[in-house]
Amino acid sequence: MKSKTDSSPAQRKTARRRIPKWALHSNDSAANEQYYLRSIGRALEVLDCFNGTAPLALKEIGFSTGLPESTLFRVLLTLEKHGYLKQAVDGTYQLAPKLRFGWLVEQANVLRDRVRPELERLTRRFNETVSMAYLYDDRIHVLDSIETFHEIRISNRIGRVLPPHCSAMGKAITAYQDRALAEQIVEVYGLSRRTEFTITDRARLFDEFAQIRSTGIACDRQESILGGICYSAALRPAEGPVVAAISLSTPVVRMTPEREEETRKAVLEAAVRASAL
Repeated sequence: MKSKTDSSPAQRKTARRRIPKWALHSNDSAANEQYYLRSIGRALEVLDCFNGTAPLALKEIGFSTGLPESTLFRVLLTLEKHGYLKQAVDGTYQLAPKLRFGWLVEQANVLRDRVRPELERLTRRFNETVSMAYLYDDRIHVLDSIETFHEIRISNRIGRVLPPHCSAMGKAITAYQDRALAEQIVEVYGLSRRTEFTITDRARLFDEFAQIRSTGIACDRQESILGGICYSAALRPAEGPVVAAISLSTPVVRMTPEREEETRKAVLEAAVRASAL
């Protein structure tokens, strides 16, 4: 006796061919237009207006999309209700965290791929560990790293959250934020002491931030880990905020005054080139 699940080859073949008729015309422009949902399309056009950083007013979004104000207001209200947009007290709109983080990750990965050749160039020249970090809202993470083959070396794990007060890349990125965000970044991480050289005084730290903006170079001299030294420079695009930095890390035993000067110059030059990409 056959079970209810048994079926003939012909029946199984027929079952596999149950494809909706509309799917058979997926490459047909006329069919695509017929099944295209304009309401969803309008919502996506609105979301595409946001760059993940700057909030937008109703008129700005209307100018970008060309949607009538009444239609646009309904779209914005719907997106806000479902948690895709947030409205500030001044009436402007911004991507909600669940979309903003995805946007940040996408932008970070694009930048990482562009900057990678600069990291490789530094690695070949100095044979030391080079890294890149990125600012995700108020936390700075290691985005990319190439390690040297020296047995004694400084490592950097991708994804690690960097302290803004005792890591070169953390300092480099935080130094170029506005005061409110810089305070927030420091507050989120805290001023915990890592070594005897760690800066734990807030006023002294912000004085160093000012010096970093003046020279373009941030340094961690055994402040994060004893025996390690790191030089970093922020990527400073012509437009937009500073969100990334690159660095070169080495054990103190391999650093000389001559090599330090060469390293500082090379890291800064690499950051300048990367900023223009």
